[in-house]
Amino acid sequence: MALPMRRNRAPVQYGGGSWPGRSWDPFTEFQQLWDQMGRLFEQSAETETAAWRPLAETEETPDAYVVRTELPGLRREDVNVEVDGNELRISGEINEEEKDKGNMLRRRTGKFVYRTILPTDADTEKIDGDLRDGVLAVRVPKTEQGRSRRVQIKG
Repeated sequence: MALPMRRNRAPVQYGGGSWPGRSWDPFTEFQQLWDQMGRLFEQSAETETAAWRPLAETEETPDAYVVRTELPGLRREDVNVEVDGNELRISGEINEEEKDKGNMLRRRTGKFVYRTILPTDADTEKIDGDLRDGVLAVRVPKTEQGRSRRVQIKG
């Protein structure tokens, strides 16, 4: 299924001629709507195989990208972390547990999946994960070319 892709357009300059001038692109709202539709189609295609999507946050550090996903009560054997091209996929299944007194534990159960597209400077060969206290942290290092560096100014 081909998803809608955003097209970059050069912004139109307007203002009183002073620099820096403000930019206005009449297609910005349309592009944002197009991006949201693409994400919606991507999510709806995934819901056929997964019952729910765990809470997740992403962070960029100077040398890596970190994805943290809330997975309470899971062991590392219950979680799958896969990389396919530049897509990171975290999936698994939570089964119902019973308390000692026969009452059911109230939390989400069933299959879950979280997917994200990694930036082009992600080093997918050196990814590692750590599951502690119900939070899975997946660290994706940046390649040497992707890391920022200070440029020496001459003169």
